[in-house]
Amino acid sequence: MRPKAGSPCLQAPAGAPRVHVRAQAGAARCQGHNSVRYVRWSKRWRCPSEWSTPVCASVWHPGATEHVKSRQQQHRWRCLLRVAALPGLKALSDFASSLTDVDVTEGGSGGNGRAPNDGSGPGAGGDGSSGSGNGGEVEREPIGFAGKATAVLEDVLLLDVSGMHCGSCSGRVQRLLEAAPHVSAATVSLATETALVTISIPPPHCSPAGEAGEEARSSFLAGVVSQLAQLLKDNGFRGALRDRKAAFGSAGDAVAARQRERQQQLAAAGRRLMLAAVLASACFTGHLAHVWPGQVPALVRFLGRPAVHGAMSAAALLGPGRSILVSGARSAARGAPNMDSLVSLGAVAAFGVSCVAAAMPQLAWRTFFEEPAMLLGVVLLGRTLEQRAKLRASSDMAALRGLLPAQVRLAVQNRQGWAQVPAETLCPGNLIVVLPGDCVPVDGKVVEGASSLNESALTGEPMPITVTPGSSVAAGAVNCEGRIVVRVERCGAATALADIVRAVEAAQARAAPIQRLADRVAGGFAAGVLALSTATFAFWAAAGPRLFPEVIARHGARAGSQAAALLLAAQLACNVLVVACPCALGLAAPTAVLVGTSQGARRGLLIRGGDILEAASKVDSIVFDKTGTLTVGRPEVTDIRPVLLSGVSQSDLLSLAAALERESTHPIASAINAAASSKGVPPAVAEPGSVQHEIGGGVSGRVSGHSIALGSLAWVSKHAQQGVSEVPEQLEAASSSTHSQTEVFLARDGQMLGSMVLCDRVREHASSTVRKLQDRGYHTAMLTGDVRSSAVAVAQAVGIPKRDVYAGVKPGGKAALVQQLQAGGRRVAMIGDGINDASALAVADVGIAMGGGVDAASEAAAVVLLGDRLPQVLDALYLSKQTFRKIQQNLCWAFAYNIIALPLAAGAFLPAFGLSITPSISGALMGCSSLAVMTNSLLLQRTFSDQHASE
Repeated sequence: MRPKAGSPCLQAPAGAPRVHVRAQAGAARCQGHNSVRYVRWSKRWRCPSEWSTPVCASVWHPGATEHVKSRQQQHRWRCLLRVAALPGLKALSDFASSLTDVDVTEGGSGGNGRAPNDGSGPGAGGDGSSGSGNGGEVEREPIGFAGKATAVLEDVLLLDVSGMHCGSCSGRVQRLLEAAPHVSAATVSLATETALVTISIPPPHCSPAGEAGEEARSSFLAGVVSQLAQLLKDNGFRGALRDRKAAFGSAGDAVAARQRERQQQLAAAGRRLMLAAVLASACFTGHLAHVWPGQVPALVRFLGRPAVHGAMSAAALLGPGRSILVSGARSAARGAPNMDSLVSLGAVAAFGVSCVAAAMPQLAWRTFFEEPAMLLGVVLLGRTLEQRAKLRASSDMAALRGLLPAQVRLAVQNRQGWAQVPAETLCPGNLIVVLPGDCVPVDGKVVEGASSLNESALTGEPMPITVTPGSSVAAGAVNCEGRIVVRVERCGAATALADIVRAVEAAQARAAPIQRLADRVAGGFAAGVLALSTATFAFWAAAGPRLFPEVIARHGARAGSQAAALLLAAQLACNVLVVACPCALGLAAPTAVLVGTSQGARRGLLIRGGDILEAASKVDSIVFDKTGTLTVGRPEVTDIRPVLLSGVSQSDLLSLAAALERESTHPIASAINAAASSKGVPPAVAEPGSVQHEIGGGVSGRVSGHSIALGSLAWVSKHAQQGVSEVPEQLEAASSSTHSQTEVFLARDGQMLGSMVLCDRVREHASSTVRKLQDRGYHTAMLTGDVRSSAVAVAQAVGIPKRDVYAGVKPGGKAALVQQLQAGGRRVAMIGDGINDASALAVADVGIAMGGGVDAASEAAAVVLLGDRLPQVLDALYLSKQTFRKIQQNLCWAFAYNIIALPLAAGAFLPAFGLSITPSISGALMGCSSLAVMTNSLLLQRTFSDQHASE
């Protein structure tokens, strides 16, 4: 039976534990049901005997779309109700309570009140990144991107994996990880050499509360990581948990160490390449003695002797090519051949055939000792260039990581001096000195001094911002002018910059859905190529002399038909082994995602992965929230209207109003105080105890012996002492304000002195952003809970058609309207603040949250605009389209290359066109294929820069 809207399908039995809400985003779509997102019961309980059949464990509510069915498991049940991600557990609890009858309690949160990542409940997490309690943990998925509902607690780990050389390797690593115990999902990126692993945590390791629960969970995860590392080691790879805290705890030292390690690897590859190039050149020079006998110098003839030629080829195999041979042999021995196996087999086969030809001249076979050396040379060249391209592609993230200095200036001598100390020794509450040209090393507040800061590395905003005492500053900003003293609030791994880098690193490990086909192909690619190579040899050795005798004759004129066929078959089989390139398939999407997310991070766009980029590239409709998105989200004083005959100026009017609102936190009070501060108007002083507020009306008090009233016209007229005798015609004419404005009036001793107009100002660039979106073919709409008259006024100001304005919509109704657009065939991106619009962001194809810079990284959104600027929407959509286009180009190239190169290498074009290639040319083509994919992805940097320049 279908439950009524708003009523729970499953009531908690008496004595059931109170639920702890955890900030969780994502969507588990259900067809035919509407429900709220889910909240996890912290413990299971035995159900009464009458609960003998499965029931729908969800809460009905109009407009939401997710539900989770629980199954009967030994008469134990857990209730899952999903709630959209909110910044604090209190807000989350209130939100859930307002929608359902489920008993919800508030869990503790860390330091700044942000939702913890690893549980909810009493505990401290410093920056909100950790905490402990009874609440279950699920790694947050992005708002606005459908995720998979799960009935177990999960954590997501990022592993560094080395030893992967091709798409076959990354596919094998993924299969190994997914088959491991407690691993529910794994995504492996060949481009970044990382693996994003989702770990299922059984209840015994996460149910206890407090420190014991956290210790049990940490111990369990450490054991799983150790098992995974050993599993990878047993299969020829090296895996280690990404020590992301240490990378920021020691700041520049850790970054520099990591960069040095990569540079050392690149230098070692360069040395192997130089040795291989020398040997390949010597072998090729010796080969000229066979091409032009008697016409070359004595040295060339010496190098062309079979013994010398073979010795140099063997040196190439055992010297610079040794690592490839060892890796290929080990992979083949484990039954999982990779690219190294194919190259090794091709090189060894060419060397072996040449040895046979040299030892048995009666066969009249041609030796090609130069082929193994040249093959290894071009393979090493391709890999060296590929490593260099990877370093270049990750340079943006390296630059972000390198922003934090290793040494900071700790304020001493009553802030008048400073001492140089390591950055990792800082803790919240310390005071540091930031001089002009320094990079701010922490998140904190300015307590002394004023300056301008360049936050372009964090938000993408090129213009510096002014900071004064009380202003918040973010790690990574560059001090442009004056000396400031900053009180540390978050440092090291707790900073917003660290959050951004961690989020981008995780995003780079998330594959685009379009890559799945390539991954499936690359996974069994090596085995398929081995089979094709074997078939090629068998065909040309057995059927070649009978079907194509003229081809055999051309390739073995001095040998008998069968001997020549064996020689040609061996060469073509080697070609097939070497020309095949699963690397291009494995790199096609990850390299584009790597460059795209890094470019986004440089420009203040936090994009959560390749799947988000693909979804955003297909969006055709943009739905804006009004308050806080198209508008600044707070009222501002836009006009001050003193009565001409009252004898007061605008400053006097503002000073009296500020006196009454000085201690208030009401939005109108904040706007008046901000206006007084910006205009340098000192507020008058109200008499102690005289200020009285009336909710929904206004505020009154006494200033310098006079009775002052501030509020709506009706309230001021009614409550002002002695009453207001009359309203001046000037104010009556002006009071006919639009619905997007609020006007407050001020009276003194019953005499109307004037009014102030406040409005939620439309954001800068809002109208130009909407116009450009429309010019690019996007459908634009506004979705707001405000009254229609106010919504239409803002829509007209920014250029959204009146017919596309949806006003007076409740939070649940917002989700329903987004779904209505989707049902009409549109792919919708919802843009909001990530809090009030959570349900709409959740069901949209892509949720885009406006961010404020410092706190934006903690919001679980598909895309976060760290610069809090609407033009970044254009950047995000353009970057998504360009990145997805590069992925498509890379995949087309990778598939087309293998489709053409493999038949060419197998001799398919020999009978009709006489086209064939040598193993060394095959190796060069293979290297160029991977390099082409990397280069095409790197062109994203230029493409995105050119687009910025054009605008």
